[in-house]
Amino acid sequence: MTTQQGEFETASIKPTISHDDLSKIDIRVGTIESVEDMPKSDKLVRLTVDFGDHQRKIIVGMKKERDNPAEVVGLQALFVVNLEPRKMMGELSEGMLFDIGYADKLIPVLALPEKPVPNGTRVG
Repeated sequence: MTTQQGEFETASIKPTISHDDLSKIDIRVGTIESVEDMPKSDKLVRLTVDFGDHQRKIIVGMKKERDNPAEVVGLQALFVVNLEPRKMMGELSEGMLFDIGYADKLIPVLALPEKPVPNGTRVG
């Protein structure tokens, strides 16, 4: 398959996991409320994400992926919310944006719900 980024080669499927392992991953819908530049980084921005009953700061590397990272403000997307918090550039990230394409060296796109759903809605 040819993409705007050159030839695409499908990766091998990872080893099989159990349904119990899959059920441990908590993926939820959240609305991106703001995108703030992290000036000391050439790739990181700080998202404030609304999950309905709370907000979280999630640091993502989308600065090089988009001309204007703020274009995602107001969009709902999928986030992994039960990862251990991780310090990035001295700040705590409280989750992970669940995007499409990064692992395949493509310019990532957001994984979006087909239509609006309540923030905090679980995947699965």
